[in-house]
Order: sequence, then C-alpha cells, then structure tokens
Amino acid sequence: MIITKTREEIELMRESALIVSKTLGMLATEVKPGVTTLHLDKLAEEFIRDHGAIPGFLGLYDFPNTLCMSPNSQVVHGIPNNTPLEEGDIISIDCGTIKNGFYGDHAYTFTVGEVSPEVERLLRITKESLYIGIAELKVNNRVGDVGYAIQKFTEDAGYGVVRELVGHGLGRTMHEDPEMPNYGRRGKGKKFIEGMVVAIEPMTNMGTHRIKQHRDGWTITTKDGKPSAHFEHDIAIIDGKPEILSTFKYINKALGIETDEEDAFRQELLTV
Repeated sequence: MIITKTREEIELMRESALIVSKTLGMLATEVKPGVTTLHLDKLAEEFIRDHGAIPGFLGLYDFPNTLCMSPNSQVVHGIPNNTPLEEGDIISIDCGTIKNGFYGDHAYTFTVGEVSPEVERLLRITKESLYIGIAELKVNNRVGDVGYAIQKFTEDAGYGVVRELVGHGLGRTMHEDPEMPNYGRRGKGKKFIEGMVVAIEPMTNMGTHRIKQHRDGWTITTKDGKPSAHFEHDIAIIDGKPEILSTFKYINKALGIETDEEDAFRQELLTV
C-alpha cells in the first residue's frame, strides 16, 4: 500500500533529506587516497548527531554502521573498514538519517583522486539516468515508466542495470511501497499519485548486470568484478510533478562542480 504524505509531512522529510545532503557534502572533501571508510563513517555519525538527527542505517536490519560504503566493484551495502582508499578508486556512499520521525536516504558515487575516462563516463551516465528517471515521476505515470527510462538510457550506453536491487517508497520507515526498479516496461506497475515520496537509485555496472552477495550478508559486488556506480535522490510528487527533496548541491559546492541538473525539479531553488 502506498502511504501518501501531506505537504507538512513532505517538508519534514525535506529536513531529513537535507541532513543527508549536508553529510555527503561534508564528506566530499574527506574522500581521498589514504583515508579509511571507517574514518569517514565516524565523521558522518558525529555530523548527523550534531545536526539533530540520528543515523538511519545504524542498526537497521542489524546493519553495523552509519554509512554503506561500496568501493569499485561493490554495488551497495559495503561495510566500512580500515582499508585505505587508493588513487583511482570510486566509492558509493549511501547515507540515511531520521529526524522528526521521517527518513532521509540518498547516495553519491565519489572519485578518489583521478580516475580513468571509462570510469568517469560510467559515473556520468549513471547520474544522468537518475534525472531521466525522476522526470517520469508524475501523477498518472507508472513505476514501469521510470524503470524503462533508466534502463533504456543506461543500456543504450553499454552498461548493465542491476535487477535484484531497487529504489523504494520512503517515509516513517526506510522501505515503503512501491518498489522502484531501474528497469521495466512503460505503462506497467503501480500508478503514481499526489503526495508520494520515493527514493530513486540507479545502480549501473560497467559490465554485466549480474551481481553476487558476500558471506557477510551485506556486501554486493558485480559478478565480473568490474566497477559499479550508484546515485540516489528522495523525490516527492507535488502538484502532480516531481520535486527533489535531497540535493547534490553541497557536494557540488565542495568539489567546485557547476551544474543546473536539479533545477527543473525544484519549486524553490535552495540557497547553498
């Protein structure tokens, strides 16, 4: 069952999402060669608590940390550890918070120093596919419209779209209806309605779409060991159209990136 939110509840969810956004923005300049993912995890937990929220992932389904940290061929759900990041790595950082009884949840794949042009392209296409999917999130469209748009764009670019892991509804619990696959058929699946809030999160592999789960019960890697990228936003349907509640603008400011990719999905632009 889809749980719609009032305008007031959506604004509370925006607060939760923006704490995640600010946390990722803080981490943006900390992601560099020699830094461990466990160190970044501790920084994130302190930052979230200092901003009046609690980590949304810590203890959720018994997950042991604040962040899911997934480098290189890890797709999602990587557990922070003491292995230093290396020049040329990429790392997906997925973060969740709880404030005012609502979850925020989004993710960004960072480069560690300089990466190859092939990896840069993987990240660019994956992030572009996120916005292509968001554009389909409007009243009377269906889940399959979002999945189809993401799948076509990424597969046309030559990449594998992960099937087993999906986006989801979001609210007072981390995972609500509907599931939001990154593949699908137009006109199929649940219909979008006013007041829905979902997390859309393309997970794109440089090679095969196939994945495998490791013995720790969490870590997911690509079947062929090639890199994977992951980007995620929280989006509400307001006045029939998608509005992004989270933002990459804190990351962009920290890294000196200029882009207007989010502007079409905001009724009021954020001051960063």
